[in-house]
Amino acid sequence: MSNQIVWFDIPVKDLDRAIQFYSKVLGADIKKEFPNMPVGVFAHKEGKVSGCLFEDKAEKPSDHGPLLYFNVNGRLDDAVKLSEKHGGEVIKPKHQIGPYGFRAIVLDSEGNRIALHST
Repeated sequence: MSNQIVWFDIPVKDLDRAIQFYSKVLGADIKKEFPNMPVGVFAHKEGKVSGCLFEDKAEKPSDHGPLLYFNVNGRLDDAVKLSEKHGGEVIKPKHQIGPYGFRAIVLDSEGNRIALHST
């Protein structure tokens, strides 16, 4: 079965600040792949779900709307601390979500609401 989600765009106010936030919190590689385009692409393999951070004055970060879950691979406590250290804010601390593991809900450095998830 194909993934129902294939790509996501996260609006940001400051691309470099957002790249630093997500790189540190997720332990992920995010690169500016397109010259002259304010976009930071999350590392991914062909055919896998991924997305990007994009800076566009017409788009605004939001703490409402869809909630993206980011896998932090067993480092949820560290990821929550790093989110605060890099300009984020904890909205809902680490808590269990039934048999699906744990999550914490944070605002990223730009004001977007995201979930950090780990089993």
